[in-house]
Amino acid sequence: MKNIGINGYGTIGKRVADAVSAQDDMKILGVTKRSPDFEAKNAVEKGYDLYISVPEREKDFEEAGIEVSGTADELFEKLDLVVDCTPGGVGAQNMNDIYKKIGLKAIFEGGEDHDAIGSSFNAESNYDANLGKDYVRVVSCNTTGLCRTLKPIRDISGIKKVRAVMVRRGADPNDAKRGPINGIVPSTTVPSHHGPDVQTIIEDMNVMTMALIVPTTLMHMHNIMVELEDDITTDNVIDAFENAYRVLPLDPSLKIGSTAEIMEYAKNLGRSRSDMYEIPVWKESINVTDGELFYMQAVHQESDVVPENVDAIRAMLELEEDGEKSILKTNKVMGIL
Repeated sequence: MKNIGINGYGTIGKRVADAVSAQDDMKILGVTKRSPDFEAKNAVEKGYDLYISVPEREKDFEEAGIEVSGTADELFEKLDLVVDCTPGGVGAQNMNDIYKKIGLKAIFEGGEDHDAIGSSFNAESNYDANLGKDYVRVVSCNTTGLCRTLKPIRDISGIKKVRAVMVRRGADPNDAKRGPINGIVPSTTVPSHHGPDVQTIIEDMNVMTMALIVPTTLMHMHNIMVELEDDITTDNVIDAFENAYRVLPLDPSLKIGSTAEIMEYAKNLGRSRSDMYEIPVWKESINVTDGELFYMQAVHQESDVVPENVDAIRAMLELEEDGEKSILKTNKVMGIL
């Protein structure tokens, strides 16, 4: 049983903490927070030992009635691995200033640059390449979504090139400080960062992406066009998606016509926080025409990377050398369809 810590108990951190706690080969030894807030209080109420990353704020936690178990540095000394869920850029600094100095393995999230960390991770695409690594970055929610569906396509056909338009949510549901509220904001940098990010996982993938931000908080949406190498059919693609580990083809009979209905479907599954770990793909959008594949998928930005973090822990600590076995174990424990 390996001791895992979460540095940054926020949107991703709290989900990873719960996912790790559900496994039988790893456990959460503690989580960290900078400030006393409802998430810090909730962490303690759930039974997690809470450590503070700014020791000078201990009195603030005491005044808020939130019990702390020590400082983040004290937690780090007890761990086999830390999952760093701090804001983008902070993790790389933590790696150099803290983790490397004490010999602590660490996982980082997609807000960090690949070059700063040195290795990127997607369970189905490059598990083996990350066995025993000290520092690994789980790629962003959008990159995870692209890797999840592009790999099975490449496996059955080969891919000449990919073109994708990323329709991004404006903010997470709990974020009252971001927008847009009434507008569509284009990302005029082409390619957007998502294409190069896929190439940190699947190096030979010819992928170009564009992005825009829309006023919704629920999910991202991808419109994907793939020029195929081999002659395959729409049914071949549907079969590949149905056999993929974390892809969820949505049958038209479900009458799910929007991201709002996907999230309502997720609620009905009864999962914690109504999370959708899989990448839903509308079956009726899948179409192969003249050697080109078209399809549409959605990404729950708050949760699709969570099972990837669990598998990354197993790979780095060499708890399981077979990536498929780790994926199947994680999926079973987390109830992934």
